[in-house]
This record gives sequence, structure tokens and C-alpha cells, in this order.
Amino acid sequence: MGLARILFADRDPDVVAIAAQPFLLEGSDGERMRRHVPDVLLGHADGAVTVVDVKAASRLADPAVVEQFAWMRQLCDRHGYRFEVWSGVDLVLLENVRFMAGYRRAALIAEELVPLVLDGAGSPCTVADLERRLAGAERWGLIRPVILHLLWGSLLVADLSRRLDGDTIVRAGVVG
Repeated sequence: MGLARILFADRDPDVVAIAAQPFLLEGSDGERMRRHVPDVLLGHADGAVTVVDVKAASRLADPAVVEQFAWMRQLCDRHGYRFEVWSGVDLVLLENVRFMAGYRRAALIAEELVPLVLDGAGSPCTVADLERRLAGAERWGLIRPVILHLLWGSLLVADLSRRLDGDTIVRAGVVG
């Protein structure tokens, strides 16, 4: 589950640094000595830092987990860090983001087609319609990777809570 949180952080344009299990914290919570390694540390473009603990939703009510997170939140507040407890996301969204991650690297797509795809998605259309309109015989097989790359980077947007396929409606995202 921690890797999934890292994947979502990698897609977030506000996140500029990611560290897994970044440090060991040791200290007293007033009643007992604690030791804890947070799951993820995120650095944001505005200089903010978020400490993330990943825990299954089924464990969030466990008194030991509640105490641990209260201690972590207090430590983060004291040092000016944000604290986040992440328990996962909808499985369809997760699978879509995992799939799109395979297209996140610009080196793997035909970058010269990016302006064409963005222009073609100026008004909402399905992935399949966009492909049909833009993919002549010489470009067949090149358009969908560009679409998925642009979805990864939010230059194209779609409802990712629904299974991503040829019937998915995409449109140009808002830049800035």
C-alpha cells in the first residue's frame, strides 16, 4: 500500500521530492518511549514537508495505532510538517494510475505528437475517437501512449474513478 502512495505522489505536480522510510523517530510521548519509521516523506514545491504513515483502514481504530498517530501528528506540528494518514484509494482509480504510470516518461512517447493530441482533445471526446481522428496509418499505435502520458501529467483529464479504456472521455486539462 505504501508503494501506491508513492505512485500518487509521483503523479502530483506539487510533490518535488519523495523518500520512502526516510528516518527513525525516537522519543517520549509523555507516558512511554516510542520508536517509529514513517512510510513516506514528501517535499512540496512550496517548501512544505508531509510525513505520511500508511495503514489499512481496518487498523485505524486500533488504540495502539491511534496513539502512534497522535504522537506523530504532535511531532509533525511541533516541527512545522504536515502529517497524513493514507489508507488507500478506490481500486479502479489505483489500477488506472498504475496503468498510466507506464507512460509517465516522456522518452517513451512520440513527443512531436503532444501538441496534436492536446489540440484534438480541445473539446471532450473518447480516447478511441481521438485515436481515430489523429492516427493515420503511419501513426497508428503512437497516439494512445501520448494520450496516457498526458493523462498521467494531467494535461489531459478524465474521470479516473471509472475503468480507463477507449470509451473514456478525455479533454484538455487546465494548465497553470
